[in-house]
Amino acid sequence: MILMSPPCQPFTRIGLQGDVSDPRTKSFLYILDILPRLQKCPKYLLLENVKGFESSSARNELLRTLETCGFKYQEFLLSPTCLGIPNSRLRYFLIAKLHQEPFFFHVPGQILTRLPDQNLEELSKDKVVDKTGSSFPSGEKSLDSNTSPDCSSKKGPLPKGAFLFKLETAEQMVRKHRQDNDPSIQMLEDFLEEENEEMSQYFLAPKSLVRYAFLLDIVKPTCRRSTCFTKGYGHYVEGTGSVLQTAVDVELESVFKHIENLTEEEKLMKLSTLKLRYFTPREIANLHGFPPEFGFPDKVSIKQCYRLLGNSLNVRVVAKLISVLLG
Repeated sequence: MILMSPPCQPFTRIGLQGDVSDPRTKSFLYILDILPRLQKCPKYLLLENVKGFESSSARNELLRTLETCGFKYQEFLLSPTCLGIPNSRLRYFLIAKLHQEPFFFHVPGQILTRLPDQNLEELSKDKVVDKTGSSFPSGEKSLDSNTSPDCSSKKGPLPKGAFLFKLETAEQMVRKHRQDNDPSIQMLEDFLEEENEEMSQYFLAPKSLVRYAFLLDIVKPTCRRSTCFTKGYGHYVEGTGSVLQTAVDVELESVFKHIENLTEEEKLMKLSTLKLRYFTPREIANLHGFPPEFGFPDKVSIKQCYRLLGNSLNVRVVAKLISVLLG
């Protein structure tokens, strides 16, 4: 079996999208070059990459090579939310097996957005095929990079009593409300460590609170969602992952309403009542599906832990796909 996770920088939607012209793709293209020439090809193959890979030339070359070698394959766009995990981490996956019958759930020309233990009709619905032949979940093109296809944005009225944060749209608010009321997804509290004195190092600095207040994705332990944690988490604030509100009895509305009219000192006083902190590395590892006995060596700094976890895979999603592949 070959398990592959080629460098994602050539395909990420916020990068230069150099694709096959990016030098970091060379190792992947080399594997595709030698695969048909091997005396004995691997029986199974699993590949992971960022969303964006599915519309790349590298992906097209991969599919051509697999077909040449006689592999049967299926592509996916999956997020941990499909397994009831409250974290959006949308990734491209491909599983392939050599010289065998197609997968029982095989849907030619489609990229599935759900795991194959569900009804076949459900698996293949809500697909949109673009002009290049790539498949996308319905509504996916309107989503940000942290949103999973099963939580696609839908227009609708705001929840009763809700108000819009600055830099947040009505659609984003509705999507968050819907995610938090989805009983198929666990609450974040199931993945959190017990609060203790060591947690003080994870609280947001006053300067960050005031500067980035309107950009933060704030969640409570009872929420059923969190955004994708990147390698910049804990160092950069904007767009790197959700932050946890530990003062659960404080209402966001009471803090953010008319806050723009306050002085810097008054803003800080209000925001401080939320007791916002970063998720700990252990908590992110829990959301990624790592077992309790998993840990980092003592010499690895917190910043390094965040960087490693930000580049990680969700263990449970990969385990499920391997199980499907070998089943």
